[in-house]
Amino acid sequence: MRSLKHQILLLMLGSLVVLASSLIFVLGWHFKHGAVDAAIVKAKTDLATCMDIIEFSTPGPWHVKDGMLFKGEIQISHRSELVDHLAELTGDTVTLFLGDTRVATTVRSVNGERAVGTKVSDIVAQTVLKDGQVYLGEANVVGQLYQTAYEPIRDNNGDIIGIFYVGISRSYTQAFIVNSLIRVASFGLGLTVIVVLLTWFFIQKVVIRPIHEITLGTRDVATGHLTEKVAVSGPKEIGELAVAFNQMVERLGDIADEMSKVSMKKDSQVEKITLVTNQTEEPEIILDEIHKQNFYIDQQGLPKGLNQLTLKQIVSFLSETKDPVSAENVAEGVNLTRVTVRRYLDFLEQYGALTTDLKYGTVGRPVKLYHPELNLSIKDIEKIH
Repeated sequence: MRSLKHQILLLMLGSLVVLASSLIFVLGWHFKHGAVDAAIVKAKTDLATCMDIIEFSTPGPWHVKDGMLFKGEIQISHRSELVDHLAELTGDTVTLFLGDTRVATTVRSVNGERAVGTKVSDIVAQTVLKDGQVYLGEANVVGQLYQTAYEPIRDNNGDIIGIFYVGISRSYTQAFIVNSLIRVASFGLGLTVIVVLLTWFFIQKVVIRPIHEITLGTRDVATGHLTEKVAVSGPKEIGELAVAFNQMVERLGDIADEMSKVSMKKDSQVEKITLVTNQTEEPEIILDEIHKQNFYIDQQGLPKGLNQLTLKQIVSFLSETKDPVSAENVAEGVNLTRVTVRRYLDFLEQYGALTTDLKYGTVGRPVKLYHPELNLSIKDIEKIH
């Protein structure tokens, strides 16, 4: 069965995974539309920029001569220098059409050759050539989808004789989406780590640690040690649990005192009867009873509040560790409170099974460290009566 700490951790991680997945899906959808809009804006801007460059570098009107597209005195058809230069400046694909046919282009066909002689899509031809409008949006360019901008080319008479095109491939939009998601994911991951650490610290301090202290106190009671009251602060429910535990410890202490008083009364009555009967008994019998009582006391020679089973448990832990340890280390190792463990460690120190020294830190009180002797073992502890 998983501990409460692990269950809370799994719940936190599961919630964060679901939240992150939902966030990435929503942001991916948002960035996709944002990338498309950004590509259209870029295509529109590049279209205007390239037209200005053509007008500046190649003066003169557009016209058709001998079935070829000209700009001023320069033939454009079947010459790639101009479109290659514009493509290098913008990073777009660039094409010049005579009518609806490509006569100079950077677009490649399936076999890798320039797609000269291929036709523009019907929807673009309708919008640009017939309606005389600029086309902005997604279009099929030689079998591939691009975010495009098409503008009609007019001669001196204002007649449409061709089309100028720039297009942005999907790789641009995909790179935009990926880069945006990476930036958001990096920021989100850092923020998530901070939130997890703060939340875990809060849960550890407010929930896990108080419950752990109460659990150790309960184990002390279960092993026959009336522990001190636990000083636990936390939420209402944790506080109520600590109050109930302290009330139980206080009540058990009262019961133990009452039983001790009753036992003392009985011992007093037995002692009176013994004084009367001893007058008639033989001296040897009386001495035997005294020796028996002394032997019983020797068998119960551990200090009040300590028992052999817990002592063996602590000694076993110390024997396995063989390193200087604090009372807190031992308490965590045997799942008992520090108060209870310290009583056993002090007893072992008086017995000679442990030596101690103080470790001074930069801040706070010095820590008392216990050093197990080399010959410390369970057999030695079994000799303690």
